[in-house]
Amino acid sequence: MLSLWRKIRAVGRVAEPEPPRPADPTTDGLPAAARELRGSVQIRHVDAGSCNGCEVEIGSAFGPVYDAERYGARLVASPRHADALLVTGVVTLNMAEPLRRTYQAVPDPKLVVAVGDCACNCGVFGNAYGVAGAVHDVVPVDLKIAGCPPRPEAIVDAVRRLTGR
Repeated sequence: MLSLWRKIRAVGRVAEPEPPRPADPTTDGLPAAARELRGSVQIRHVDAGSCNGCEVEIGSAFGPVYDAERYGARLVASPRHADALLVTGVVTLNMAEPLRRTYQAVPDPKLVVAVGDCACNCGVFGNAYGVAGAVHDVVPVDLKIAGCPPRPEAIVDAVRRLTGR
């Protein structure tokens, strides 16, 4: 047991160093809901029709290396327990109504974060026949994270902006 403690002390911190602090959410264009949710945000992830590239990066952002939970964000299983929606992918025709219903199920105040180029502007799927549009065409979007797929650091930075940490 003593050798294990020595090894832990010798290795030190394994997580990535925390990125520089973002600007104050009250002044950088986030809505008033972000001010009310400061400190802790429960997030429900919704895949509206993505290729799963963004999901892999979200998994990395909430994994042990980047550890977005240390900034007060937590993924939850139900939209009724969520403060924010993390939406990935273009909104397909079959997912437009479920996304609206999920948005309505989130209690006020609520935020919507569009993750990835497809969610922000339809990306490479813009002219596909089964696409209803980008996320902002179906529900109001408060924050966009660009990238195809976005880096885990960008997702963690967005989480930090929501929590104010």
